[in-house]
Amino acid sequence: MAPKSPDSVEGLRAAGNQSFRNGQYTEASALYGRALRVLQARVSTRAGSSDPEEESVLYSNRAACHLKNGNCSDCIKDCTSALALVPFSIKPLLRRAAAYEALEKYSLAYVDYMTVLQIDKSMKSAVEGINRMTRVLMDSLGPNWRQKLPPTPLVPVSAQKRWDSMPSENHKDSAKSKPKETTTTKNKVPSAGDVERAKVLKEEGNEFVKKGNHKKAIEKYSESLSFSHLESATYTNRALCYLALKQYKEAVKDCTDALKLDGKNVKAFYRRAQAYKALKDYKSSLADISSLLQIEPKNGPAQKLQQEVNQSLK
Repeated sequence: MAPKSPDSVEGLRAAGNQSFRNGQYTEASALYGRALRVLQARVSTRAGSSDPEEESVLYSNRAACHLKNGNCSDCIKDCTSALALVPFSIKPLLRRAAAYEALEKYSLAYVDYMTVLQIDKSMKSAVEGINRMTRVLMDSLGPNWRQKLPPTPLVPVSAQKRWDSMPSENHKDSAKSKPKETTTTKNKVPSAGDVERAKVLKEEGNEFVKKGNHKKAIEKYSESLSFSHLESATYTNRALCYLALKQYKEAVKDCTDALKLDGKNVKAFYRRAQAYKALKDYKSSLADISSLLQIEPKNGPAQKLQQEVNQSLK
C-alpha cells in the first residue's frame, strides 16, 4: 500500500487527527482546513469526483477543534456545512448541539439532540443532553415549553439505515436490538429522554394514521411504548389501528392498559366497546358504553353504538 502524501487530502486529515489526539486543536483545525481546500480545488478543477462524505467529515472534524477551543460560532458553521453535505450525520449534530448549549441557545440544542435520538435512541450523550435541555427549558419557558420550540426534523428511514450499516466503535457500543414492550419495560421508570423519544415516535405514528398506514403506525406506537408506557393516548391510538385491521383482542388489551393509566379515558371505553361488539361480547360492550356515558352523558357516537349493540341483542 502506497504511503499517504503529506499534502494529499488523506495525508492532511491523518496529520490533523494526530494533532487533535495530541491536544493541538488549533494546528489540527488548520490541517483540516488545508485538506478541505485541497479537496475542493480537486473537484473544481475536475481532477477528481465530488466526495461529499469526505468533505463532511473534514468540516465535522474542524468543528470539533473549534468546540475544544471554545469557538462555538465557527463550530456551528462547520457542523451546518457538514450536515448540508451528509444530512443527519451524528457527530456534527452532537457537536452543534453542544455548541448551541454553550451559547445558551437551548431550544436549538434540544432539536439537535432529539434528531440524534431518532437515529440512535441509545446514544448516551444525546439522552443526557435532552435531560439537561428539558430541565432548562421547563424553567425558562414554563409548562408549555414544548409548544415554543422549533420543529424537530423527521429523520428518514434511509438515514437510520445508513447509521445501522456503519461499523464505527461508537455504534458497536450503542447498537442494541429494537426494544420490545416487555414486563421489564413496564416496570421501568422512563427517563426524561425516554419520554421525549416516546413522544416523537407517537407523533410519527399519528402521521402514519393520517395516511391510512395502520400497520406502520402500530410499529411506531409499539416502539414509543418501549420507551415510555405512561402515555394512555399511545395505547388508545394503537387500539384504533388494531380496530382498523380487525385485530379486536389486541384492541381490547390496549384499551384496558389505557384505562389502568386513566380510568376516565373516553376513547379507551369507546374503542374497547367497539372491539367487544366485533367479538360479539355484547355484555362487555354495553358495560363500557355505560361507563363512558356516565362521564359524557351526551356523547353521540357512544349513544349510537349503544343502539347498535342493543339491536344485535334482539
